[in-house]
Parts: sequence; structure tokens; C-alpha cells
Amino acid sequence: MSSVHTVAQSGFGTGTNELYDRVRPSYPAPSLSFIRSIVAKSSLDIVEIGAGTGLFTRALLAHPDWASSIARLRAVEPSEGMRKKMTIEDGTFERTAVPDGWADLVIIAQAFYWCPDYDKACAEFARILKKDGAVVFIWNLEDRDQAGWVAQLRERIESHEQDTPQFRLGLWRHAFSTPSYLQYFQEPEQRIWEYCITTTEQITIDRALSKSYSSVLPPDEKEKVISDLKAILTRGDDRVWVDKNQGTFEYPYKTYVVVSRMK
Repeated sequence: MSSVHTVAQSGFGTGTNELYDRVRPSYPAPSLSFIRSIVAKSSLDIVEIGAGTGLFTRALLAHPDWASSIARLRAVEPSEGMRKKMTIEDGTFERTAVPDGWADLVIIAQAFYWCPDYDKACAEFARILKKDGAVVFIWNLEDRDQAGWVAQLRERIESHEQDTPQFRLGLWRHAFSTPSYLQYFQEPEQRIWEYCITTTEQITIDRALSKSYSSVLPPDEKEKVISDLKAILTRGDDRVWVDKNQGTFEYPYKTYVVVSRMK
């Protein structure tokens, strides 16, 4: 039985990830600085699981707080299509192939809600972490609470979710009550950053279409979705314009970071 969700296999398969890599935003600098402060060592061994196309990896490597902080970094990704965008290792949340006690930090960016077995994953995290290590979960999400048009866009695109796991459903929080988590980890800590990026109508639509369940829609259905998204943006009079003549406006985001430290 595959440990990769079927929608993730097809929605993030070969040929679908150029769009994802181009339109998904990077991570805000303060969140990366916070992650650097979690383990008080001058040089860290890091495992990134669910590394995808490398968006988070590149942000980490480019951040000044991390410039001389990474001793070794192992990126793990189960989706072959995602792996084609960068050089990373095959592996899953439950089977990373990382040696025992190797990592100071395990980082999972934008991916943990795809985990099929939270208890096994937490046991694997504990196996590969050093005794003073931690797991960091980070998500970069559109902030539907800050703008009505964002909420409408999300509702329209979510009508095609096909029962896929998503952050907003909160199922990933079940990990913190599993036997393995309770045995090995402290109570999780959460931090949130709010920010905006400058975007355009085309990038906003492409961002919606980069969802796994959107990328596999039949052409006629995808065209209907695009038409509906354009109509929502046209009606979106609560958009905050950066330059209306240039068609640029603010897209509100929230970044969530959850930290689980070893006991």
C-alpha cells in the first residue's frame, strides 16, 4: 500500500510542479529567524521531510540567520514529480532512511496534513532526532479572514477537494495526541505571522490552480473554475491596490509555525 495520498500522487505528479514552484510564495523572514532560535547550537543537522520543489529549502539557505548555521541538510520527498525539481532523497514521513539520532531539527513545510499515519511519523521523528532536537511544522496559507475575496476564492476552489486532507480541517493536530508523540515530545508551541505579498490577477488564479486537486481537473471544468475565479476578483471591491493601473494588489497571508521539542 502506498503511503502517498492518491490525489497527491497525481496532483503533484510529473509535469504538474512548474506552476507550483512559480506561483507559491516564499516564507516570511521572521518565521525563519524564529526557527533558527529553536536549537541553541552554532551548526545544525537538518532533515526536511516533504521538501516538494524546494521552496522552503531555498528560503532557508538564502536567509542570513542560516548562512553559516547548516552543517548538513537532508531533504526527503515521496512525490517523484516534486523530486524532479531539485536533488532530494526518496522517503516518507514514516520511513526517512535517516540514521538514528542524526538530526537537530526535522522541518516539514506545507506538507504534514498529507501524512497517512501520525503515530508512525512521530515515532520516526523521535528515532532520527538528537535528544535535544525538535520538529518544526510550517505552513504558508492565504488569509481568508482578512479579505472577503480571498474567502470566496478559497470556497470556489475547495469545491473540488475530493476529500483530500487540508490544513484548515485540522486533522494534522491529531498527531499531538498519538502514543508516540506523548511518549517522546513536549506540548506543541504555535506562532503565527501575518503579512501580504504583492500579486496580480493571473498569479492569483495560477496560485489557486496549483492545488493538487485543481491540477487534475478536466480541461472544461478547469476553464469553468478560471471563469468563476475571474468573476470573484472583478467583484472584489475589498482588494487593497498597490498600483491599480499596473493591476497589482495585496494578497494577505498567514504563516503558522508549530514546534514540538523532544522530552
